[in-house]
This record gives sequence, structure tokens and C-alpha cells, in this order.
Amino acid sequence: MPWRRRRNRVSALEGGREEEAPPEAAPVPSALLTSSQQTEAAAERILLRGIFEIGRDSCDVVLSERALRWRPIQPERPAGDSQYDLLCKEEFIELKDIFSVKLKRRWSVKQQRSGTLLGITLFICLKKEQNKLKNSTLDLINLSEDHCDIWFRQFKKILAGFPNRPKSLKILLNPESHKKEATQVYYEKVEPLLKLAGIKTDVTVMEYEGHALSLLKECELQGFDGVVCVGGDGSASEVAHALLLRAQKNAGMETDRILIPVRAQLPLGLIPAGSTNVLAHSLHGVPHVITATLHIIMGHVQLVDVCTFSTAGKLLRFGFSAMFGFGGRTLALAEKHRWMSPNQRRDFAVVKALAKLKAEDCVISFLPFNSSDDVQERRAQGSPKSDCNDQWQMIQGQFLNISIMAIPCLCSVAPRGLAPNTRLNNGSMALIIARNTSRPEFIKHLKRYASVKNQFNFPFVETYTVEEVKVHPRNNTGVYNPEEEEDETASESCFPWNVDGDLMEVASEVHIRLHPRLISLYGGSMEEMIPK
Repeated sequence: MPWRRRRNRVSALEGGREEEAPPEAAPVPSALLTSSQQTEAAAERILLRGIFEIGRDSCDVVLSERALRWRPIQPERPAGDSQYDLLCKEEFIELKDIFSVKLKRRWSVKQQRSGTLLGITLFICLKKEQNKLKNSTLDLINLSEDHCDIWFRQFKKILAGFPNRPKSLKILLNPESHKKEATQVYYEKVEPLLKLAGIKTDVTVMEYEGHALSLLKECELQGFDGVVCVGGDGSASEVAHALLLRAQKNAGMETDRILIPVRAQLPLGLIPAGSTNVLAHSLHGVPHVITATLHIIMGHVQLVDVCTFSTAGKLLRFGFSAMFGFGGRTLALAEKHRWMSPNQRRDFAVVKALAKLKAEDCVISFLPFNSSDDVQERRAQGSPKSDCNDQWQMIQGQFLNISIMAIPCLCSVAPRGLAPNTRLNNGSMALIIARNTSRPEFIKHLKRYASVKNQFNFPFVETYTVEEVKVHPRNNTGVYNPEEEEDETASESCFPWNVDGDLMEVASEVHIRLHPRLISLYGGSMEEMIPK
């Protein structure tokens, strides 16, 4: 049974007047552990024990090394009373789910310095349905200053013992993302939670394309525990690229030609504030601002695979996914019409690209994924993939679209993901090829992404699990002619690529190479979050 909330006019304070808890925080529901967890909890060392009012019940509260548990104090009743046993059932909260603690006080106009102490408020991160997280509260009511001070100090000591939780963050905010909502999203939803958790922040507003790249190239990051990007896929990809470039520079590596890159030194947090939010959606399982913020606060970090995109041996950029052909043309068209709203621009570009649908004449070379232990061990030790004597394969012909994806690429139009069989860190990429076919058949293929049906179950669609890919456009059959009035998609002699929602124009072959677990991102476990 959920605890009832006392309707006193109170705020949670620590050593003076502070902000109230965010309005969306709700009382935490009952959280019962399994029998095995109960046995484990009973064996833990007890840190504190006392009496607090929780809801409207006086409870015997025990704080152990891993959990806070409590049981309502009831008058003695005959043994075997089932109603009594139900009322006195022990309830638990694991300490790892607590992210802040405040002293709870009631204030009045006459009180100048400190209000009347009511007890302690715990702020808790709870899992909801569909991969969402929410912040909730639990009030421990006790009017004794000394009693509450002892418990408060013990909770603070416990919270300070979680090593992965950030204490200081560099925030990069793109105010132009989506409908220019990123600023409002950050200051109304994200910042209050970060402040509640006691995390210091330094905010920089990105003023132009490439601002994050130039900033992180020289910015002093020694005092920060992580970097957070508030924006869409383009902004997030740019920040990830900048962090990885900086890591190569700090390691003394030549950034133009990177064969075996070193890992980024700081974790990256992604707050979804764009139009599609593919990166954040794939990372968290849902494009939800509060969920993303709580993952950052709780220090949930996982390593993610990253690709390098290069041409003629020169690094173009780091990224997570790319599309060539229809996907590249659609983005190029959308970029020409940025005066439209994001949804209008996307729909217009898709319709126009379909109206002028044409195939690219390409040679595709790829290195199939080899999961054998000895090969993976050599690569983990720094042996380049191309030098592992693996067998390259080659296909050629007319292709409508080529997708190379190291992440599932979940989004609203593809809830199962553009590459549903890919994970964030399984050491492989999905190569998805749509050969030349009729326009109606290609449209059927695109529509399948929004349904539960298999979008790859077409004779013209081929899928491969790979580690490296080379895409080489042949002749000039796919190069856009700027003299054609209707063709608006690319500059002369360049082919448009869609890399994480950013337009990349390249005139020759592009080499995509996967690098396992190259960057740390704040997020939950994808094994739990990927929709079935």
C-alpha cells in the first residue's frame, strides 16, 4: 500500500533555506525485497536503529549497510493473525537508489533563521514502466534535532561513498535544438534535479556549429567528472567526437590518421532535446528527460562502441551510425530547408527524396564480424582489425540505401530500432543494404520500421554483421549535378552522408571501422531496455 503524504507546508532543507523538491516527485511506493534479499539484508551490519513516523504509522526503522527497512509498530496480537502479519510486513529501500537527503522543516513568517524541524527527507530514484525512471521522496518524521542529525550525517556519509556519481559537470546546451526548447528543458527539468543532488554545474551555450568541438579542444576539464550535452543527435555526436579527439590529442596521437584510438577520458551524458533523439533513445531505451537526468545523477555508466569515418586514410569524424543513398539525400534536402519546422522539414525531405528516388552505383567491401575468442583478444590488445588476416567480402551494384550502425538507433518512427539486432557494445556493426527496386516496394520497406513486422523481410534487403565497411561510389553516376535546377541535395562532386543526423559530404570512398567500448555514456543497461 502506498504511503500517504502529509499535507504540511514544508520544504526539505539542509543547514538553512534551500530549494523544495521538484514538483513531479511523488511519495515512493512500497518496495519489498525478495526472500533471498531479505536473508541477505538480515545478515548485514546494522548502522542505526530508531523510531520515525512514515506515512501515518510509527515505525521501527533500521539502517544497514545496503538497505533502509522499516516495520510499523503495532500492539501485540495473537500469533497467526494474518491481518496483523500483513500490516506489520517489513518494507525496504536499497541505499543505492537514494540520491539526496535533506532535513525537513516547516517555515513560518515569524521564524527568521531556521524553521521547525520535522525530520528527514530522502530523494529516491525508482524504475517505472517502459524503461523510465522517476524521482520520489520518503519522509522520516521525528522532531528530535539530535536524533535526526545523527541519521542525516550517516545518510550523507553513505551517499558520499558512491564513487561513480558525479560531483561536477560541464554542461553544453544547444539552444537551437528542435523547437528551441533545449534551454527550457534544462532549466526547468534538468538543473533542479542536479542541484537537488548537490552536483555543481558549469553551463556553456553553443552558439554555432562546431562550437563544442572548438571549446572542448582547449577547455580545462580537470575539475569535472563528466560532460553533458543538452540537444539533439547532431549536438550529441559533435560533443562525443570532440571528447574523443581530445583524448587522442592528450595521448600524443596524430588526430588526422587514427588507427587504434584511445578511450575518452570523461563520460558523456545525453539529455534528449532534439527532434529524433536517436542516441539518447538507444542509450536509455526511451527519450525521457527525467530518466536521462537520473541516470547521470546516479552515475550509471556504460561503455559504448564507436565508429571512425575516414577517406584516403584521413579521419573525417567519430560517430555511431551512418546512412548513404536515400538516408543521405533526405538529410541533405532537409538541411536546405531549415527555415521549416523540424517535422515539416523531415516530411518534406522524405517525400521529395522518394519522388526522385534513384540508386547509387557502389562497391561495398566489408569485414564480417568474427566472435572467436582469440581474434577478439588480439583486437582488445590493440591489434588492428585489418591486420588480423580476416577475409574481406565484396558486393557491388545499384543500391537505394546503405546503413552502417553500431547502435540500435531507436526513434519514434522505428520503435524497435533501425538496427534492432545491434547492441551498444557488442563489438559489431549492422550493415543493412537496400538494393535497387521499385518505389512502392521501397516504401513498403520504410513503413515496416514503424510496425512490429520484420523490415528486412524483402528480397532486395540484405543484412550483415560486420566490423569494417568500405563504401566506394563508382564513376559519377551518383554524383549530383548542380546544373540541374531540381537537384538540391549536395555540392559538386560530393556524396551526402547522414552521420548521426549531421550532413557529411565526401567525394570518394569512405572507410568505417568499429572500435569497441571507446566512450563511456551515462545510461542504463540496454539488455534490460531494448524493446522485444
